[in-house]
Formats: sequence, structure tokens, C-alpha cells
Amino acid sequence: MKVDSSLAAVVTGGASGLGLATVKAMRAAGANVAIFDKNEETGERAAAETGALFFHCDVLSDSSVDEAFEKARSGQGQERALVCCAGGGNAIPTARRDKMTGEINIFPSDKFEWVLQLNTVGTFRCITRAAAGMMEHEAIDGERGAMVNTSSAAATEGQMGQAAYSAAKAAIVGMTLTIARDLSREGIRVNTIQPGIFDTPAMARATPQMLEALGGMVPFPKRLGSAGEYASMALELIRNGYVNGETVRLDGAIRMQPR
Repeated sequence: MKVDSSLAAVVTGGASGLGLATVKAMRAAGANVAIFDKNEETGERAAAETGALFFHCDVLSDSSVDEAFEKARSGQGQERALVCCAGGGNAIPTARRDKMTGEINIFPSDKFEWVLQLNTVGTFRCITRAAAGMMEHEAIDGERGAMVNTSSAAATEGQMGQAAYSAAKAAIVGMTLTIARDLSREGIRVNTIQPGIFDTPAMARATPQMLEALGGMVPFPKRLGSAGEYASMALELIRNGYVNGETVRLDGAIRMQPR
């Protein structure tokens, strides 16, 4: 699929981090891009910076997602590329004994469920809407669309406290091939990127020493990944018409340790 001025794309979580880098890369290639994000302030700023369109979108809500897609299509036409970067997590042990009191606390089920809803269901919610829209239009060079999802190294090597995040991101990996098969008759490809440790706003609270230590865990190159490297991979997965149903690790060969 060509990434140029003929392409309309949607990037969820596109106001910062990996999503914003993807928006910038797509805009640099000439594509029309709609940013979907819950944060209106950063979304408007990202749109002004990149020349993209911004639409408020909460991936936890059917109505919010439906409205965002409707507005995006009115503004730039039917999207043929979707990159899902919206997500997040928490760090809570499955069960933990308080060192001072001996009290045992468990991972609250509602907080576990929220992480799955945000990452897995939120991604799937956007996939279904984009697929339905793509299916209404004729294929171009045999393709109706291409989608890229975002998993995590935690999907296979979750660290302590990441039970919910690992489950959510593993589910994205698990559903990639199935969705690709579901949509194959319609000429829609689906792939997933599984990033390692990346230098994004989520790392802003880390000290320089911590960032250096994290980078030192990577076999090569010994550094954190850059958001631009994620964006480059996302664009290649959109461009390369023979990559389908694939999960691509993007992590410098790191395998996460327990903590």
C-alpha cells in the first residue's frame, strides 16, 4: 500500500509517544492522518504541529469510537490504514504480603479488567470499526486496508506486577493472525508490533541512571528504542503488501528479566 497523499490514516493514541511519531512519519510521506486521543490538549497541539486532524476518542467507549471515525471520514475520507497505539497499564502484584503488617493484599479485579478493556478491547473496538469502513470501498491494487496494532515485550516476558498488562498485550498478539484471516477475503491486512523498552513520555519519570540501566539490558544496540524506529516499522508494515498476520518484535533482542 502506498503511503502518500492518496492515503487517509487513523492513529489511535496519536497525540504522544509511539503514536505521535507514527503521525509525523505518515505526514512526512504525504498521508492524511486523523489523530484519535483522549487528551484534547495534547491532541490539538499534535495536530497543529503535524498538520493532522484531531478527534477526541476514548477507546473504552463504543459511542466515542464511532463518533471519532465518523468525523474523521467526513474530514479526510475513508481511512485505509489504522495504527493502534492507545493503551496503558498498571503495576500491581497478583498477591502481596505487607512487609510491616503481614496483611495480604490481592490485585483488584476491576483494575485488572480496566487494563484489558483499554488495551485489548480498545484495540479490537477500533479494528472492527475500521474494517467495516474499509469493506464499504473498492480495493486499490488488490488491497482495501492495512492495520498495525501495538503489543509489548510484556506479552511474552512480563515483569513482576505486570499480570494485567501482560495478559492484555498477549491477547493482542493472540488475535492478530485470527483477525488477519477473518479479513483476508476483504483484502485487509493486520499485523502487530511488539516493542521492547522505548524512550517515550511514559519514561519521563525515570532518572538518567535508570534509563542507562534499562538501555544496558538490551543486547544491541545498548539503548532504549526511539519512537521514530517504531514509526518506521509501522509504515513498512503498511507498505509491504505481503506481510500479514505477523507479530514483529522490535526490541534490540532484549528478553525481559523478572524485575
